[in-house]
Amino acid sequence: MTAVPVVPGCTWYPGYCDAEAQRRLVETLRDLLRIAPLFQPVMPRTGQPFSVKMTNLGSLGWVSDRDGYRYQPLHPVTSAPWPTIPTEILAIWEAVSGYPHPPEACLVNWYGPGARMGLHQDRDEEDFDAPVVSLSLGETGLFRIGGTVKGGKTVPVKLASGDVLVFGGAARLAYHGVDRLIPGTSGLLKDGGRINLTLRRVTRPGP
Repeated sequence: MTAVPVVPGCTWYPGYCDAEAQRRLVETLRDLLRIAPLFQPVMPRTGQPFSVKMTNLGSLGWVSDRDGYRYQPLHPVTSAPWPTIPTEILAIWEAVSGYPHPPEACLVNWYGPGARMGLHQDRDEEDFDAPVVSLSLGETGLFRIGGTVKGGKTVPVKLASGDVLVFGGAARLAYHGVDRLIPGTSGLLKDGGRINLTLRRVTRPGP
């Protein structure tokens, strides 16, 4: 497992999941998305839809709508609990997070052609001691991470299918986003695009 430092607190693991592991994960996700289908989040103030579609796994899921950003235990469309995070995804957290407690949320973002994610901070969680662990599946995404002040210098990383990225410590509140996808870089997903799984701890662990 090769670890590549990106910025202080952020580590990239290129090719962490091999082709067979990626294929199995996609099959698992297809089954889970039948239970918790993708939905279109919108910005709180404007109602502007995100360019990505999303869903969640775990005891809590992140949503964005007219009422704001938040974590909640139920799918906003089906009103059903989110599916459990699969063991093979939890194993990635256990191997690279360096954090003794399990994640409570696994965001599943689907990037179709032209989708992107503007620079933002992940700060809706109670526990910033836990890192964010991200797994890419499908076409390469041009990811960018900077510092904790918006508008500062950013560092680009081409996240390919099977890559894992971890940011915590000094980078836990770093601004980051995805500028674009690079079409034709992966045949993993039947219709192209990219799936990004983002594991997070939401609440502070008890004593």
